[in-house]
Amino acid sequence: MIKKTLYFGNPAYLSLSNGQLVIKLPEVERQSHLPSVFKDESVKTLPIEDLGVIVLDNRQITLTQGLVEALMDNCTVIVSCDRHHMPFGLTLPMTGNTTISEHTRHQLGATLPLKKQLWQQTVKCKIENQAYLIGTRTSKSIAYLHVCAERVKSGDSDNQEALAAAYYWKNIFCDISDFTRGQDGPPPNNLLNYGYAILRAVVARSLVMSGLLPVMGIHHHNRYNAYCLADDIMEPYRPFVDKMVLDIIAKNRPIETLTKDIKRDLLSLPTVDVKIGGKRSPLMLAVAQTTSSLAKCFSGESRKLIYPTLP
Repeated sequence: MIKKTLYFGNPAYLSLSNGQLVIKLPEVERQSHLPSVFKDESVKTLPIEDLGVIVLDNRQITLTQGLVEALMDNCTVIVSCDRHHMPFGLTLPMTGNTTISEHTRHQLGATLPLKKQLWQQTVKCKIENQAYLIGTRTSKSIAYLHVCAERVKSGDSDNQEALAAAYYWKNIFCDISDFTRGQDGPPPNNLLNYGYAILRAVVARSLVMSGLLPVMGIHHHNRYNAYCLADDIMEPYRPFVDKMVLDIIAKNRPIETLTKDIKRDLLSLPTVDVKIGGKRSPLMLAVAQTTSSLAKCFSGESRKLIYPTLP
C-alpha cells in the first residue's frame, strides 16, 4: 500500500491515541468559550500505519514523545523545515528491518569493485532518464547524453555524470535565460531543492526499511553527510522531480516563492507513476524495489540494481 505524505504548515498539536495520529488546532483548543462539540469536530485522526512522510513547516507544532515513538516504529520519516520553509532535517528510526545485523554486515563488507559497478549502473540510468526528459520536453538533441550514458565505466572513472549534467542543465530549462543549477541559485532552483529534499526523505526511509545504513554510500562519502547512500540511490530519480518542476512552470505560476499550491504538487512526488521492471508503480513503491535490489546486491544474491525509467 502506498503510504501517505502529510504536510503541516500551521500551528498544530500532534499526539497519539489508539494507534492514531491525533491532530488538534491550538487556536481552537485555547478558546474556552467554544462548545466542546465544536472542539471535538475540529480534531482529526489518521492511522499511523498509513503514514510514510510527515513534513513539519511551522515553529509552533508540538509532537508528543509517544507519537514520535509510534512514527519511528512505523518507519515514518519526519521532515523538519527551517525558517525559510525549506526541508533541513530528517528523523528516521535506527532500525527498520528485523535482519538489520545481517544486512549491515553485507553492506559494510561490500567490495570496492562491487560498489563501482553499482555506481556505474546508477549513473547510466540517471543520464538515460535525463536524456528522455530533454528529448520529450525540449527541442534539443539528446545524442550527446546517449553517448555519455554509453561511456560510463565502472565507478564512472571518466566522470560522465558531470559531463552529462553540464549539458542537461544548460538545456532542460531552455525557456529560462541563463539558468544555472545551484543550491542557492535563482528559481526554479528553489522548487528543485524542495523536491529533491522530499525525494531524499523517501529514499532514506526505504533504505532503513531494507535494513541498510543510509550513512554508508557506494559513491558519496562526505564526513558531514548522514545520508550518503540516500544521495547515491536517489540520482536516477532526480529527473522525476525535474519533470514535476517543468509541469509547474508550464502552468505559468509564479515560481519566485514556494506557494502552498506548488508545495502540494511537489509533495505528491511519492505517488507519481514511474516505470520499473516493465510495470507501472507509484514512486514510493518503486524506491522500495530499488533499495531491496541494493540489499540483494550487497548480500551477493544479485549484481543488478532495479531502477525506474521515464516515462
